[in-house]
Amino acid sequence: MPVSPAYRPDPRFPDLGGDFSDPVDSAVFPQTTLRFRNDRAAAEVGLEGLTDAEWVAHFGRFELLPGQPGPLAMRYHGHQFRSYNADIGDGRGFLAAQLRECPQAASARSASDGPNNDGRLLDLGTKGSGTTPWSRGGDGRLTLKGGMREVLAATLLETLGVPTSRAFSLIETGEALQRGDEPSPTRSAVLVRLSHSHVRFGTFQRAAWLGRADMIETLVEHVRSLYHPEVAAGDAPGLLRAVVAASARLSARWIAAGFVHGVLNTDNLNVTGESFDYGPWRFLPHYEPGFTAAYFDQFGLYAFARQPEAVFWNLTQLAGCLKLVADAGPLTEALNGFGPAYIRELRVAFLMRLGVLSAGEAADQQLLDATLALLREGGEALRWEPLFFDWFGGFASSARALQGPRAGLYQGATFEAFRAALFAHETDRPERLEHPVFARPEPEEMLIDEVEAIWQAIDTVDDWTPFTTKLAGLEGARLAYGFAHQA
Repeated sequence: MPVSPAYRPDPRFPDLGGDFSDPVDSAVFPQTTLRFRNDRAAAEVGLEGLTDAEWVAHFGRFELLPGQPGPLAMRYHGHQFRSYNADIGDGRGFLAAQLRECPQAASARSASDGPNNDGRLLDLGTKGSGTTPWSRGGDGRLTLKGGMREVLAATLLETLGVPTSRAFSLIETGEALQRGDEPSPTRSAVLVRLSHSHVRFGTFQRAAWLGRADMIETLVEHVRSLYHPEVAAGDAPGLLRAVVAASARLSARWIAAGFVHGVLNTDNLNVTGESFDYGPWRFLPHYEPGFTAAYFDQFGLYAFARQPEAVFWNLTQLAGCLKLVADAGPLTEALNGFGPAYIRELRVAFLMRLGVLSAGEAADQQLLDATLALLREGGEALRWEPLFFDWFGGFASSARALQGPRAGLYQGATFEAFRAALFAHETDRPERLEHPVFARPEPEEMLIDEVEAIWQAIDTVDDWTPFTTKLAGLEGARLAYGFAHQA
């Protein structure tokens, strides 16, 4: 391939050695039909110049990108619905490449991410690329529907300002898959995601389960130096504080976006605080604290409002691993920072979603409480996403909201309390309201009926128009909201 000057390979995970991964080969697929390529993400790592044929060669047949050592299936354990499983790892995916983001992408990110003159280290990881030593009898494949769903979810999460991995590539692979939880046979695909890190809480759990303090020390230094360089060498409690802060921010952004991950196991949370590896995700249709995404989550362990609790529980498991190399006291102190950090981040997230500036902690908390109260009172009639869309910008959007399709819902004492709290905050970047997106009556949402309709068009008549139309709509919303790039 013609190498762009912006392409900078930097494979660092192999430095950890053979205790942490296994070399693997990709499956050989009967066909490779390109269905989605994320050129905006590719431009951040110098790969936007690939032709479609080159793209398929690298992300469908997994010919090595320059300077990359070859695929690695990562080893990890995990609590799955709080039952420990020592028999998991990358069972249908691998780390395909690691590379640095280009300087332009680094400078475009929020200053709150901290300076990084070299650009962040990013991973290209796969899903559905074939069997590995950790497949446990599975076929190592991904359904096309599952790949399509991840593209849609990751795109909307980025649009709404949630830290997330991004769907980088989706290629249909021409196999008929049998699945017990959906109509079969069903079409197959291989997905590639771009993420800041694939090091999971479960990566630490495996080392602790083996009783290997040396592996924990190696992981701490690896993660600290590459992803949290503000932490001093050897400072395991400091690293935990950084992961706690990132996880609190992630949890708050999920809540503000009305997002339900579905499967918050310790192998599905990573050290950089990004959404990734979500399975049966959903976005809330309306305020419902007990809303679950997974049909098999029969007790609501990972319900919408319980997600911060689930993330904190997982952080305690990570802290337990770090006890092999650090005293319990400082680790407990780091964990205790989650609750206050989460509340702070939730206020910030709601201000962001409503497009207004902070008016001080008390006023910001009042707005958070008033927004939730209005959503609660509105019930099924007031959908989650439209409220934030209608009132984005605060006072500057009052005429738009009160003349829109939900005008009849905006009345009464609870609404007046919300409006008073909102109007106490100045509009953040009011020029954003000039975007044509805000002239429309409805926001971009991603409720389950729409997802199923998009898949139905693909599955029955191979019509990808609803899929591409939806992505175009989400791109318009991303530009209109102008939330800082966090992924």
